[in-house]
Amino acid sequence: MAGYLESLFSLEGKTALVTGGTRGIGRALATALAKAGADIVLAQRDVTKNETANAIASETSRKVHIVECDLSEQDQVRKLVHRVTASKDEGGLGLSLDILVNCGGIQRRHRCEEFPEEDWNEVLQVNLNAVWTLSRDMGKYLLERYAGVAEKPSHIGKIVNVASLLSFQGGYTVPAYATAKHGVVGMTKALSNEWSSQGINVNCIAPGYVSTDMNTALLKDVSRSRQILERIPAGRWGQPSDFEGAIVFLTSNASDYTCGETLTIDGGWMAR
Repeated sequence: MAGYLESLFSLEGKTALVTGGTRGIGRALATALAKAGADIVLAQRDVTKNETANAIASETSRKVHIVECDLSEQDQVRKLVHRVTASKDEGGLGLSLDILVNCGGIQRRHRCEEFPEEDWNEVLQVNLNAVWTLSRDMGKYLLERYAGVAEKPSHIGKIVNVASLLSFQGGYTVPAYATAKHGVVGMTKALSNEWSSQGINVNCIAPGYVSTDMNTALLKDVSRSRQILERIPAGRWGQPSDFEGAIVFLTSNASDYTCGETLTIDGGWMAR
């Protein structure tokens, strides 16, 4: 049994690039990948925040690297995959990437008629443009890495984007976020259509209402928080740990025939 499960879910020998890994869901995803055997590269705006890296190092035997990247700065995003994979002589880390997890995100709340253009642009940059750029660059890297390899594996890489319930709904006072997350699901399908036959699986995880810093405003709104909880069949808000199984599945051999899908993890919210 152990050998069978390992053949399906082990990430031994893999290296994963993770954005948004300093807290919440992103931290849980990075930690789960490491526990399954992957080495981790954390892309962070603030490289002094080493809590996730230290926790992974103490809980697992995996290597952890921190690379500076502010997702709101497109020039930095464009350079990220190259910085990780370029040789040390070229100023890179000299690592081979197998997995990309796009979890970095921000939220801005305003009524639609009052939504500032600068907030709109920032949310779209971090939650959509950065996801596109990193996915594109990761796909190009993988295809070039295995080009001409006679005995390349049938599956050469996995990309997992973090979507949202607002990939399917409009929400209130979050038009930029809803627009970005709708785009992430469409982008995932488009990339999957082109890359699945070449061994790159692209899929999404769509979290429901999760107790994280991003939802602090909702959690503090007694009326709205109660309304949300009443609709969740599971009877509770999600926790970051609820996404560990999904990320291991979507980045391991177990999901080799899963392409362009969005796995909704919401305690049953969308079933109501």
